[in-house]
Amino acid sequence: MESEFLLLTKLLPRWKDIENVIQDEVEARYILKRATDHMENLQSRGDSQAEESRYLVCALVDRNWERIHTGHFSQVPLITRKIYALACYFKIFFLLLESTSPAQKELCSGILDEAQLLGCMDDWTELKAALMDYLDKGGDRDSVTLPILEPLTRISCTCDIPQLEAPSLEEFQTKCFQAGQPTLLLNTIQHWPALDKWMNLNYLLQVAGNRTVPIEIGSNYASDEWSQQLVKIRDFLSRQFGGDTNKTNQEIEYLAQHELFSQIPALKKDISIPDYCSISKENPPEAVDIKAWLGPAGTISPMHYDPKHNLLCQVFGAKRIILAAPSDTDNLYPHESEFLSNTSQIDAAHLDLDSYPLLEKVKFYELLLQPGDCLYMPPKWWHYVRSEAPSFSVSFWWE
Repeated sequence: MESEFLLLTKLLPRWKDIENVIQDEVEARYILKRATDHMENLQSRGDSQAEESRYLVCALVDRNWERIHTGHFSQVPLITRKIYALACYFKIFFLLLESTSPAQKELCSGILDEAQLLGCMDDWTELKAALMDYLDKGGDRDSVTLPILEPLTRISCTCDIPQLEAPSLEEFQTKCFQAGQPTLLLNTIQHWPALDKWMNLNYLLQVAGNRTVPIEIGSNYASDEWSQQLVKIRDFLSRQFGGDTNKTNQEIEYLAQHELFSQIPALKKDISIPDYCSISKENPPEAVDIKAWLGPAGTISPMHYDPKHNLLCQVFGAKRIILAAPSDTDNLYPHESEFLSNTSQIDAAHLDLDSYPLLEKVKFYELLLQPGDCLYMPPKWWHYVRSEAPSFSVSFWWE
């Protein structure tokens, strides 16, 4: 058994680490106690009991996967997601005890990604990072070469909201945050390494290519043709930014509103949480939700609002944005369904006053978000977003 794998087993949670986490879940307690005992005594006892323990762990994964997929995800108890993540960890290790071949590592990598997407892994970040690194080494990779994007020439254009050049914290607090004023913050994140590094799509491919993420299929999540799939980032990048992007039947895919930086800590090192997000009564850094938005030209987020303060930061590419105030909510025809109640039925880029006559009362604000700039949007401000070029944005939400 390779020494690197044995070192990894030392990062696995011990029974004393998880006994209180899984509370009074009798089934999980029994199975995870067996699993932790087996891994702790791996060298001295060997693998004689591995088959039965692996079977039980796999059953625990399947049972909690079913629980997670019963009802709405927001209603899934946190304990269920934690047990699912723990069981996935141990399932991966039992599979690696059988084989560490590239194909087995690829299988385990998929299990780890699904555990991150569905489970709760916050308590074991060191293990997650080490395991991700181990599984990605020597794996089977497609020989894909992606372009290095050319920087966009900054253009001067009409902006219907105030603009501030890299404002101080005090200036942002008074003119934006306290005033509830959407503002374009120019040249605010120029210090981010991401602005240079991410232009080379091969860097993203190297760092993140093997991760599985949810991808939106179709340019607009409110359309009937929209769907989601779990795909490898390398496949997504190849299809949307590689040599086949000129195909007339190419579907637009969008990595949207995803916690990519929790899943891939190496990418988080290329950005930093802006100090503006610290302006709140009680808002520690861990309370800031960080989301990634990556896609080709033509991706659209229809007119919608978010319940939190929103700082949308543009790394590369440009986005055309249309805003409307919360006071115009009744004139923007929100969908009646609960799932889309924060989304308007209108196409903000092509207003149809015949079908939606109340739009005549709405004051719209337009702007272009360019690399290095951020857009501050107070809670419940409506916004429509369309990418004008291949684009990577990072949003920070806080209360």
